[in-house]
Amino acid sequence: MDLLKDLEYRGLINQVTDFEGLQKQLEEGQLTLYCGFDPTADSLHIGHLLTVLTLRRFQLAGNKPLALVGGATGLIGDPSGKKAERTLNEKEIVIQFSNRIKGQLSRFLDFDGENAAQIVNNYDWIGKLDVISFLRDVGKNFGINYMLAKDSVESRIQSGISFTEFSYMILQSYDFLKLFEKENCRLQIGGSDQWGNITAGLELIRKSTTEEAKAFGFTIPLVTKSDGTKFGKTEGGAIWLDEEKTSPYELYQFFINTDDRDVVKFLKYFTFLAHEEINALEEEVRTAPEKRSAQRKLAEEVTKLIHGEEALSQAIRISEALFSGDIAALNATEIKQGFKDVPSYQCAEDEINLLELLVASKISSSKRQGREDIQNGAIYVNGVRTTELDKVITKEDRIEDQFTIIRRGKKKYFLIKY
Repeated sequence: MDLLKDLEYRGLINQVTDFEGLQKQLEEGQLTLYCGFDPTADSLHIGHLLTVLTLRRFQLAGNKPLALVGGATGLIGDPSGKKAERTLNEKEIVIQFSNRIKGQLSRFLDFDGENAAQIVNNYDWIGKLDVISFLRDVGKNFGINYMLAKDSVESRIQSGISFTEFSYMILQSYDFLKLFEKENCRLQIGGSDQWGNITAGLELIRKSTTEEAKAFGFTIPLVTKSDGTKFGKTEGGAIWLDEEKTSPYELYQFFINTDDRDVVKFLKYFTFLAHEEINALEEEVRTAPEKRSAQRKLAEEVTKLIHGEEALSQAIRISEALFSGDIAALNATEIKQGFKDVPSYQCAEDEINLLELLVASKISSSKRQGREDIQNGAIYVNGVRTTELDKVITKEDRIEDQFTIIRRGKKKYFLIKY
């Protein structure tokens, strides 16, 4: 299918500077495009995923993607969407973050073949600039009124913006110019908040080249949720692409809990399923929403895409064990994922009476309450209901000699560590 038609179907086109011109350029042959990722943290998060996958869609259609890691702009800070100045990281930290992000991007893009993706770092050219050259050769192309009119700057005028962040637009524009010159890069893509920076780059290319420059800007919509809450945020914080920060199980649960009103949109955004399969899932959401087939497919596809088949299988096993109560079927690694955020207690005893453990770990508020909990059948050890007051927790009750899972009632889990 035609790439732009596919992107339209998926709702991935927000703004394009010249739709017909871009369509013609794509028809003429391989196009080089880029998207920038500033290393402001040691991992990309789920909010970055849509632009990364859009780069991949362009690559699958035969085009060459450049993933720009902002080793220089990450030292400055983009004012877009921010209410206050960003805390600036030290150069060494930004280098560490840049290397981590390079590794994450390599999971999604193909770095072999005729249209092999390429990682570039803008510190390679911005780091060589001296102040005089920057002001004379680059800064002279930007009018203050032009910059003040951009949304990313205008929204910060009242709250205040430093010259450092004010200059970000110029640096990003310079990136586009350098990639246009060095790599024949004709397209920059980004989130909708990057429109001002992207069009400023096109303006710099126009002013800096003698021939008529055929370059384009393309933005992707901001991901929103129907209930008004911010996409990619949970009570535990952001959803990260790093499995150490957000486990595959947590990622799987995040997507499987998608609202019916959002699930078809997210299937279009975050999966590579064929239109026919998405349309069939959309019909099932309408006719049999209780089956949650679309949510399961979404969670499976995204978890597999980010973490691989094995991690997906692990996430499904944890989910099924928690649903069925068969905790003993899990191994220690899966326990760490599935019970990452539950209350825990470090037990120093080789053997301990269950009642004493309930009180010591504050699962039950007192011995009296603990006795009632046990006798009423409210206590489960590794998924098995236990009603014996004289029950002793021994090494045999440990999973891989590391954990015992105690459940009180239907949903209150506690992790006993050894």
